[in-house]
Amino acid sequence: MDAHTAAAPRHGPRRHHGRHPHLSVPAAWAVPLLLGLCYGAYAGFLDHEQGASAAGATVLGVVAAAVTAALCRLVGRWQARLMPELRATAYGALTGAAVGYLHSLSGADHPRSVVLGLLLGLGTGIASFYVFYTHAD
Repeated sequence: MDAHTAAAPRHGPRRHHGRHPHLSVPAAWAVPLLLGLCYGAYAGFLDHEQGASAAGATVLGVVAAAVTAALCRLVGRWQARLMPELRATAYGALTGAAVGYLHSLSGADHPRSVVLGLLLGLGTGIASFYVFYTHAD
Protein backbone atom coordinates (compact mmCIF):
# COMPACT_ATOMS: atom_id res chain seq x y z
CA MET A 1 0.00 0.00 0.00
CA ASP A 2 1.01 3.56 -0.53
CA ALA A 3 1.97 5.92 2.27
CA HIS A 4 -1.10 8.05 1.63
CA THR A 5 -3.39 5.17 2.56
CA ALA A 6 -1.90 4.83 6.03
CA ALA A 7 -4.18 5.38 8.98
CA ALA A 8 -4.93 9.04 9.59
CA PRO A 9 -3.83 10.48 12.91
CA ARG A 10 -6.48 10.46 15.59
CA HIS A 11 -7.94 13.89 16.29
CA GLY A 12 -9.83 13.04 19.46
CA PRO A 13 -9.07 14.27 22.96
CA ARG A 14 -5.54 13.62 24.15
CA ARG A 15 -5.10 11.25 27.03
CA HIS A 16 -2.72 11.85 29.89
CA HIS A 17 -0.29 8.97 30.27
CA GLY A 18 1.34 10.13 33.52
CA ARG A 19 1.49 8.38 36.85
CA HIS A 20 -1.99 9.44 37.97
CA PRO A 21 -4.23 9.79 34.93
CA HIS A 22 -7.29 10.19 37.18
CA LEU A 23 -5.85 13.29 38.85
CA SER A 24 -6.08 16.35 36.64
CA VAL A 25 -3.52 19.11 36.72
CA PRO A 26 -5.86 21.60 38.43
CA ALA A 27 -6.61 19.05 41.18
CA ALA A 28 -2.89 18.47 41.70
CA TRP A 29 -2.63 22.15 42.60
CA ALA A 30 -6.09 22.70 44.11
CA VAL A 31 -5.83 20.06 46.84
CA PRO A 32 -2.55 21.37 48.35
CA LEU A 33 -3.76 24.97 48.04
CA LEU A 34 -7.05 24.17 49.76
CA LEU A 35 -5.27 22.26 52.55
CA GLY A 36 -2.81 25.12 52.97
CA LEU A 37 -5.58 27.70 53.04
CA CYS A 38 -7.54 25.82 55.71
CA TYR A 39 -4.42 25.15 57.77
CA GLY A 40 -3.24 28.75 57.54
CA ALA A 41 -6.64 30.15 58.46
CA TYR A 42 -6.86 27.90 61.50
CA ALA A 43 -3.27 28.68 62.55
CA GLY A 44 -3.98 32.40 62.30
CA PHE A 45 -7.20 31.99 64.25
CA LEU A 46 -5.46 30.07 67.03
CA ASP A 47 -2.63 32.61 67.19
CA HIS A 48 -5.09 35.50 67.39
CA GLU A 49 -7.08 33.72 70.13
CA GLN A 50 -3.87 33.44 72.18
CA GLY A 51 -3.45 37.22 72.16
CA ALA A 52 -1.48 37.99 69.00
CA SER A 53 -2.36 41.10 67.04
CA ALA A 54 -4.53 40.74 63.97
CA ALA A 55 -1.60 41.64 61.71
CA GLY A 56 0.72 39.16 63.42
CA ALA A 57 -1.87 36.39 63.25
CA THR A 58 -2.48 37.15 59.58
CA VAL A 59 1.22 36.96 58.76
CA LEU A 60 1.54 33.71 60.68
CA GLY A 61 -1.51 32.31 58.87
CA VAL A 62 -0.19 33.27 55.43
CA VAL A 63 3.24 31.79 56.13
CA ALA A 64 1.71 28.61 57.57
CA ALA A 65 -0.57 28.33 54.54
CA ALA A 66 2.31 28.75 52.09
CA VAL A 67 4.56 26.25 53.87
CA THR A 68 1.78 23.69 54.25
CA ALA A 69 0.68 24.01 50.61
CA ALA A 70 4.28 23.71 49.40
CA LEU A 71 4.96 20.62 51.52
CA CYS A 72 1.68 18.97 50.49
CA ARG A 73 2.44 19.65 46.84
CA LEU A 74 5.95 18.29 47.25
CA VAL A 75 4.75 15.08 48.91
CA GLY A 76 2.00 14.68 46.33
CA ARG A 77 4.41 15.21 43.45
CA TRP A 78 7.07 12.81 44.73
CA GLN A 79 4.85 10.10 46.23
CA ALA A 80 4.76 7.94 43.11
CA ARG A 81 8.58 7.74 43.10
CA LEU A 82 8.86 6.67 46.73
CA MET A 83 8.70 3.19 48.19
CA PRO A 84 5.59 2.60 50.32
CA GLU A 85 7.65 2.83 53.53
CA LEU A 86 9.07 6.24 52.64
CA ARG A 87 5.75 7.50 51.34
CA ALA A 88 4.03 6.51 54.59
CA THR A 89 6.84 8.14 56.56
CA ALA A 90 6.41 11.37 54.59
CA TYR A 91 2.66 11.45 55.22
CA GLY A 92 3.15 10.62 58.91
CA ALA A 93 5.83 13.28 59.38
CA LEU A 94 3.78 15.95 57.62
CA THR A 95 0.64 15.14 59.61
CA GLY A 96 2.44 14.86 62.93
CA ALA A 97 4.33 18.12 62.50
CA ALA A 98 1.20 19.97 61.36
CA VAL A 99 -0.98 18.74 64.23
CA GLY A 100 1.74 19.26 66.82
CA TYR A 101 2.29 22.83 65.65
CA LEU A 102 -1.42 23.65 65.72
CA HIS A 103 -1.70 22.15 69.20
CA SER A 104 1.20 24.31 70.41
CA LEU A 105 -0.52 27.38 68.93
CA SER A 106 -3.61 26.60 71.00
CA GLY A 107 -1.67 27.37 74.17
CA ALA A 108 -0.77 23.83 75.21
CA ASP A 109 2.68 23.18 76.64
CA HIS A 110 5.33 22.06 74.16
CA PRO A 111 6.03 18.54 75.48
CA ARG A 112 2.34 17.69 75.20
CA SER A 113 2.25 19.09 71.65
CA VAL A 114 5.29 17.03 70.72
CA VAL A 115 3.77 13.84 72.12
CA LEU A 116 0.47 14.48 70.35
CA GLY A 117 2.26 15.18 67.07
CA LEU A 118 4.38 12.05 67.41
CA LEU A 119 1.39 9.85 68.20
CA LEU A 120 -0.74 11.19 65.37
CA GLY A 121 2.20 11.09 62.98
CA LEU A 122 2.90 7.48 63.92
CA GLY A 123 -0.77 6.57 63.51
CA THR A 124 -0.96 8.29 60.14
CA GLY A 125 2.25 6.63 58.99
CA ILE A 126 1.00 3.16 60.00
CA ALA A 127 -2.39 3.69 58.36
CA SER A 128 -0.77 5.10 55.22
CA PHE A 129 1.65 2.19 55.01
CA TYR A 130 -1.24 -0.26 55.30
CA VAL A 131 -3.12 1.45 52.48
CA PHE A 132 -0.05 1.76 50.24
CA TYR A 133 1.09 -1.81 50.86
CA THR A 134 -2.31 -3.45 50.33
CA HIS A 135 -3.08 -1.39 47.24
CA ALA A 136 0.30 -1.74 45.55
CA ASP A 137 0.14 -2.01 41.76
